[in-house]
Amino acid sequence: MNAHPRPSGRSRTVPVVVVAISVLVMAMCTVGAQGPLAVILPSLMVGGAVAAAVWAVRRSRADRTAYESRLTAWAASEAVLAERLRIARDLHDIVSHGLGLITVRAAATRHLPKPAEVEAALTDIEDASRHATAELRRMLTVLREPSAASRRAPVDSLDDLPGIVHGSSLAGLRTRLTVEPLGPVSQGVQVAVCKTVREALSNAARYAGPTDVRVRVYRDGTYVVVTVADAGPSVDGWLAAPGAGHGLAGLRERVGSLGGTLSAEHVDGGFRLTARIRDEAA
Repeated sequence: MNAHPRPSGRSRTVPVVVVAISVLVMAMCTVGAQGPLAVILPSLMVGGAVAAAVWAVRRSRADRTAYESRLTAWAASEAVLAERLRIARDLHDIVSHGLGLITVRAAATRHLPKPAEVEAALTDIEDASRHATAELRRMLTVLREPSAASRRAPVDSLDDLPGIVHGSSLAGLRTRLTVEPLGPVSQGVQVAVCKTVREALSNAARYAGPTDVRVRVYRDGTYVVVTVADAGPSVDGWLAAPGAGHGLAGLRERVGSLGGTLSAEHVDGGFRLTARIRDEAA
């Protein structure tokens, strides 16, 4: 599967070389002729042919360099596409099967007698796994068809923050959201704010479990500031479930690319993540 056709290596110097050779042949045909033109015309024709040949050589080298550059970019694009397809296959074979099994097992317990707390937890697990499965299918489509990313991946905005916070309740977090008046906020900063909140809540669910979390978004001059602070584990003997460890690194790169900073620290037995994102709209 090719994202783009292989670039062509055709050069436009061939017609010029043909013309130059034709001029030289015509100049040779004037050998033996009489008169002033017989002396001047061959010299002019030969000079023009030599100039055309020099231009053709230089142009050929430039075309070759440009072709090699296009070929390198094409090969890199094909390598990226091949890797995307490999990742899509791995996600489908490994993650999709596991999520489907979780959904089926949770749904299969509906008819069994159980305490209300257990029933509510299993319902949350089923809802979360179904939502994750839907998102996984969307991402698989994006990986297999890069051109579909723009129409299938909606851009986050500040209006999505309540939904992100509500989703964290499925993991047992008791989250309180405070969004102070921000004024105009650029789209890139809005996406970074949502990514920060989503990553921080995900980390809180992994490391602290069911706990209280405070999310605050406010403006500080030309910066939009996001703080997410949890109270630490509220369940005795809670075992943390660390992720791959790339979330904060990727988030720090995103915030840094917008001229901001990201800090993470332990505070009062809990954990606080603070992102200061420079907002050009201000």
